[in-house]
Amino acid sequence: MRKQEVQTGREAGQGHGTGSPAEQVKALMDLLSGKGSQGSQTPQALDKTPDSPLGPCSSDSMIQRHRKALLSKVAGGLQLAGPCHRLASLLLVEGLTDLQLREHDFTQVEATRGGGRPARTIALDRLFLPLSRVSVPPRVSITIGVAGMGKTTLVRHFVRLWAHGQVGKDFSLVLPLTFRDLNTHEKLCADRLICSIFPHIGEPSLAVAVPARALLILDGLDECRTPLDFSNTVACMDPKKEIPVDHLITNIIRGNLFPEVSIWITSRPSASGQIPGGLVDRMTEIRGFNEEEIKVCLEQMFPKDQALLGWVLSQVQADRALYLMCTVPAFCRLMGVALGHLWHSRTGPQDADLWPPRTLCELYSWYFRMALSGEGQEKGKASPRIEQVAHGGRKMVGTLGRLAFHGLLKKKYVFYEQDMKAFGVDLALLQGALCSCFLQREETLASSVAYCFTHLSLQEFVAAAYYYGASRRAIFDLFTESGVSWPRLGFLTHFRSAAQRAMQAEDGRLDVFLRFLSGLLSPRVNALLAGSLLAQGEHQAYRTQVAELLQGCLRPDAAVCARDINVLHCLHELQHTELVHSVEEAMESGALARLTGPPHRAALAYLLQVSDACAQEANLSLSLSQGVLQSLLPQLLYCRKLRLDTNQFQDPVMELLGSVLSGKDCRIQKISLAENQISNKGAKALARSLLVNRSLTSLDLRGNSIGPQGAKALADALKINRTLTSLSLQKNSIGPMGAQRMADALKQNRSLKELMLSSNSIGDGGSKALAEALKVNQGLESLDLQSNSISDAGVAALMGALCTNQTLLSLSLRENSISPEGGQAIAHALCTNSTLKNLDLTANLLHDQGAQAIAVAVRENRTLTSLHLQWNFIQASAAQALGQALQLNRSLTSLDLQENAIGDDGACAVAHALKVNTALTALYLQVASIGAPGAQVLGEALAVNRTLEILDLRGNAIGVSGAKALANALKVNSSLRRLNLQETSLGMGGAICVATALSGNHRLQRINLQGNHIGESGARMISEAIKTNAPTCTVEM
Repeated sequence: MRKQEVQTGREAGQGHGTGSPAEQVKALMDLLSGKGSQGSQTPQALDKTPDSPLGPCSSDSMIQRHRKALLSKVAGGLQLAGPCHRLASLLLVEGLTDLQLREHDFTQVEATRGGGRPARTIALDRLFLPLSRVSVPPRVSITIGVAGMGKTTLVRHFVRLWAHGQVGKDFSLVLPLTFRDLNTHEKLCADRLICSIFPHIGEPSLAVAVPARALLILDGLDECRTPLDFSNTVACMDPKKEIPVDHLITNIIRGNLFPEVSIWITSRPSASGQIPGGLVDRMTEIRGFNEEEIKVCLEQMFPKDQALLGWVLSQVQADRALYLMCTVPAFCRLMGVALGHLWHSRTGPQDADLWPPRTLCELYSWYFRMALSGEGQEKGKASPRIEQVAHGGRKMVGTLGRLAFHGLLKKKYVFYEQDMKAFGVDLALLQGALCSCFLQREETLASSVAYCFTHLSLQEFVAAAYYYGASRRAIFDLFTESGVSWPRLGFLTHFRSAAQRAMQAEDGRLDVFLRFLSGLLSPRVNALLAGSLLAQGEHQAYRTQVAELLQGCLRPDAAVCARDINVLHCLHELQHTELVHSVEEAMESGALARLTGPPHRAALAYLLQVSDACAQEANLSLSLSQGVLQSLLPQLLYCRKLRLDTNQFQDPVMELLGSVLSGKDCRIQKISLAENQISNKGAKALARSLLVNRSLTSLDLRGNSIGPQGAKALADALKINRTLTSLSLQKNSIGPMGAQRMADALKQNRSLKELMLSSNSIGDGGSKALAEALKVNQGLESLDLQSNSISDAGVAALMGALCTNQTLLSLSLRENSISPEGGQAIAHALCTNSTLKNLDLTANLLHDQGAQAIAVAVRENRTLTSLHLQWNFIQASAAQALGQALQLNRSLTSLDLQENAIGDDGACAVAHALKVNTALTALYLQVASIGAPGAQVLGEALAVNRTLEILDLRGNAIGVSGAKALANALKVNSSLRRLNLQETSLGMGGAICVATALSGNHRLQRINLQGNHIGESGARMISEAIKTNAPTCTVEM
């Protein structure tokens, strides 16, 4: 796209107050062509000139008449678009993706799951304003959207708002024009182009109305009769010279004509690719419906029948593929109309042929039935007889089908009277109510009539129905318009021809046509349309052969492309789902690795698009070879979350994945490549992709071998990347040097929130480097340094950084070598830091001295919520210090003292704290040398405490007496949710006490009594007792 960096002043042309219409037109054309800027007066100055024969009132009057004319032209055009607030802003995008340039509109919606690209929005009232103080307004703007997204509705909405003075206030004149209008001319000059928009061009006030800035709207580039050719079009700067319309538009866009006029073009994505990116200053995209807007649209369709509305909503949401298509407003309304008709047609669940639609062809068959039944036709007329209905349906398909079919082949979507006559369409038939459900009629400015199908998919459905019927009697290839070809006899031969043509069409324009053609063979569609459009049982004998033919279209040794996935859509329409089900079952059972054939690869790619499970996360761990992955690359682009763990992938695969992540189409947000065989070369390939990727937020490379060089490459990428928020590099041998590189990156990066570097042997050197980075970094929230041989020196550096850092929320230093001296440094940091919430010091060497220092800090700290001190050689004295701290602390919610020999004295100290503490919700005392006395004191505390939810006493010999104390507490405690008494020497008596106590406790959700030598019979008895006394509690025996 063209970039505009520096703002330049543009002076509007000087108008001349002449009264001659010819002179007025010349004045307007001079300004539009840029010649007016040579004058010395602005239009505002001209209005104030006393000698001007026409004053400002005449100019205002003309503009007001123009606004009224526009209002009358666009009146009543918004009710079909659903919620209007969707049009209040557009997505600001940077060019077209390969998917948009090459694929069918349906494929675009399906592949992206109905979601737009990550992009910022721009309000409609700022659509033509500069984006910054140092930029200029765009001259050429393009707004794209798939068929039925509401491009014309958007234009009408904008014109209406402009006419009311609500948007586009910088424009004195807005000139809306459609390509349907332009198609009626072979040649046109710029003069006539403007005059055709202004029916009041001869009025004398026009000269004074010459605007300082004008907007020319060209709606529907995809409907242009002749493709624009910017390479071979001769430049024209003469506004009076008649040239072919496509040449005229090309010169206007280039700025050879009307250089001072802003141009706004709307188009389907693929057609907008005709315009070179260097000529486009701004590109926007209309977003589709979200979930709430789909609901609002359907509510507007059925405002008075809540039962019908509820049923329609449930059916729309029942099929994911159809629901995704409802993000397109026109499709959403079409589906609502079809389902509304089905609701009124049903007499009971026994009607097998009235089941809700689950395929495209079934949906459109219901729409066809609606049209035939008289719904949507003129009110007040008697319902036609069944014979008349059937005859009308067949006649319509015969009349319009050939037109629709050959229109698809020629990419022609708008038809005029000469087209109708060329294909033998009876114009009288087009006036009927039946055709109005499929065709819309529009008067053009040239006083001719334009016709188009109400949605592209309806043209494809009618074309497929025509081809389906014509194949019975055709002896030549129907794709050859002249009718001259090698003889082709039989439906199967013609279907093969259609499949081959569809597979060869690189732009996918025959994809949905082939889906409909396949769907017409399904039993349910045949039952729906039998007697009206299809003969009963027609072609049904070919279903199996057609399924085999479609699967034979899948190429053996090539990447799975959109054409291949469309074959699976065709099989779905045909209701031949065995292939997809086999792959789906293999995914669920983890047996995907044995399915490597082309059909299975295509089915897997298909599931990546339509499966609900894959929509949440595409888990392809333990199942892919390099060859299979390579064939799936084009489809992996659109997976939001992708797991590729433990696939033995090596560096060449990372080159492939790097190319995917570098693609403009890439939508991957999270990717996991854990436990593969990636070295520094593979990491470098991924790092290169991070330089340009704008979608990935999480990258998991744990359990590989990227080493210091791989870490350096990723660190260099982090200095530039602004989207990655989580990076996992556990067990990658990056060493101190790799940690140093990551630290350098953290000094510049502001987007990374989570960095996991456990088991990387970074040592004190790497810790010190990271500490320096933490003093500067203001974005990182979680840092994992587990098992990194960090001693007191490294901890001292990190704690020094915590004294100034204001963003880190979680720090893991477990399984290092932190001694009591390091504990002192940690305590000092906790007294100063006011942001850290989670601190994990598990499996260090703190001993009582270090833990006591931390306990003193906990008294003062007001932000720490989770403290892990498991396996730190802590004894009773440190536990007593922590108990005293808990009596004062009001922030700590989780304390882990597992595998520390605190004994009964330590347990008593903690228990006394629980009697007054109101913050702690989780206490872990597993294997803490606690006996019956400690358990008894804990029981007394539980009887008083009202906040503790989790208590873990596993591996403590509390015995029967301890169990009785806890049981008594359970009778009155109302906060505890989980209690672990595994391996606590309860015996049968203790277990019975606990089980009986639960009859008075209805809050406990899970209790573990395993390993207490109860025996199978005792376990069954206690389990039944607990189920009786506390049916909502889960017991583990």
